[in-house]
Amino acid sequence: MNVVTMGETMVLLSAESTGFMRYADRFTAKVAGAESNVAIGLARLGHRTGWISKLGNDEFGKKILTFIRGEGVDVSEVTFDPDAATGLYFKEQISEEEMRVQYYRAGSAASRLTPDDVNESYVAQADFLHLSGITPALSASCYETMLHAIRAAKQHGVKVVFDPNLRRKLWSEEEARNALLDLSGRADIVLPGLDEGDFLFGSREPETLARRFHELGAATVVVKLGEQGAYYSADQESGTVDAFKVPRVVDPVGAGDGFAAGLLSGLLDQLPLAKAVRRGAAVGAIVTMVHGDVEGLPDKERLVSFMSSENGEDVKR
Repeated sequence: MNVVTMGETMVLLSAESTGFMRYADRFTAKVAGAESNVAIGLARLGHRTGWISKLGNDEFGKKILTFIRGEGVDVSEVTFDPDAATGLYFKEQISEEEMRVQYYRAGSAASRLTPDDVNESYVAQADFLHLSGITPALSASCYETMLHAIRAAKQHGVKVVFDPNLRRKLWSEEEARNALLDLSGRADIVLPGLDEGDFLFGSREPETLARRFHELGAATVVVKLGEQGAYYSADQESGTVDAFKVPRVVDPVGAGDGFAAGLLSGLLDQLPLAKAVRRGAAVGAIVTMVHGDVEGLPDKERLVSFMSSENGEDVKR
């Protein structure tokens, strides 16, 4: 197994019409979750991935499991909870420029994850364990489950990758700050955005943010800069990778997960860090051109074509 991820995946219901959701009478159902997005993105690029989670024993849960398994992700460590529902969220496209999201995930099956749901031997076989800051916000038991998974990874030499992925609506600012700082300090690789860096350290300066995350204990820090690309820092190496230009951003949701998948793909392919970050930027850019969290995630052929058309670079090494 190359990468194991763990976290909640929900069914996304998107209104087919533009405007306030109160006027919508038709919705499209899709599957979306930060960690499973990363697993799917890596699977499409030819890597072996697994996903740990809980789903409600309902039709939405079965839809999610069938979809993710169909994308080539191992779901053998996913369980069904007969007493809790699968989480849902709704996407409301108010106008071409404005979108809102509403979550219905309180008390969901995934929020009932416990350390007993983590098979240590399953984590031990991976090269990377990918986690996000969404999971600990779901419940105290989810936080403990993350800590248990991290301890298992560390014990077996598995590198921990942490995306703070701040969701302010899920918990208080104090809880979020304390937990995200704690988890960042336990990770080998941290992937913050500028908003998360500002929230945690009161700065939007990439070099400062990288230094602060290094001080917590992270060996590698990649700060996502949106349209400005990404800043990376590790050992004696640091630099900035430019963003890829796209004709039009259709849907930015899921771009960060695409970035993580591209970056980890590059590291698994033993690319130098700068080239791995560039692959992450390419996947993130491709995702923004398509509606949905995973619909735009490229396979290797699409990725090579996109990156080569940018400036003729060799994307394999």
